[in-house]
Amino acid sequence: MENSLFSKPRDLFLDIVNPRDYVQIDSVSHMYQSLKNSVQKPLKMILLYGRPGTGKSMLLHKLHHDLSKHQKVLMVSTPIVDEDDFLRVLAQNIFGHAPREVMTLNRFLEISSALSLSTIPIVLLDEAQLYSPALMEKIRLISDARAIKFVITLHKTDQEDIIAKEHFQTRIWESIELQNASAEELKIYVQKKLLKANCFDVANMFNDKNMKLIASLTRGNYRETNKLLFSLFSLYCWYEENNPTLIKYNAIKPKWIEMAAIHTGLIHA
Repeated sequence: MENSLFSKPRDLFLDIVNPRDYVQIDSVSHMYQSLKNSVQKPLKMILLYGRPGTGKSMLLHKLHHDLSKHQKVLMVSTPIVDEDDFLRVLAQNIFGHAPREVMTLNRFLEISSALSLSTIPIVLLDEAQLYSPALMEKIRLISDARAIKFVITLHKTDQEDIIAKEHFQTRIWESIELQNASAEELKIYVQKKLLKANCFDVANMFNDKNMKLIASLTRGNYRETNKLLFSLFSLYCWYEENNPTLIKYNAIKPKWIEMAAIHTGLIHA
């Protein structure tokens, strides 16, 4: 039902990363400004880490969107796990040249040194936990040579990661950890997202009780919140088309939030 009151809000919470969808929340905006400030300083590597769904990819994509207007920035959203392919993609996109022979680290550094760029290019690596320790060591050597400045996102886990090891810690100038949102921050996130898209009527349907329930179910995780609200508005779309008399337009029904949570696996029925 394309003209449904809830189809537009539903699509706002699709699980995709678009820098234009960035929502300003004080704590996140502060971290993003710290990230931008760090990139402008003469450092080698910056680490952005946190649990899955805390907004790392969004900040990285926004950084690419903002910086690429003024300087050379390469965004690597999907990890390139083969070393030759990785170095070749970087050489082609950053230096505009990738030789036909196998791209070794020494050859890569030779190309970089021969160009003598006035500013150090920036490479943004998402999902760095998927790179092998051997390739991460090559990334470290490239950053040590100041051929490229890396900004890396990494999932925070209970186990030690390659980034956390001593030989990387000494080379990371800035380390920024993202956290899940508080209930109040999540309320601001949902409200701003809806109001930005002119979904005023739907935004007014949420009350504090709704948002506390959503925060409790998702634990303040942005990705889980997006999935939950996409499922919730999909439910509303179905009822609007098939049984509109059951919709209460002045408030979100907690039971419907719970139904959506069951569908997304946040509640195990």
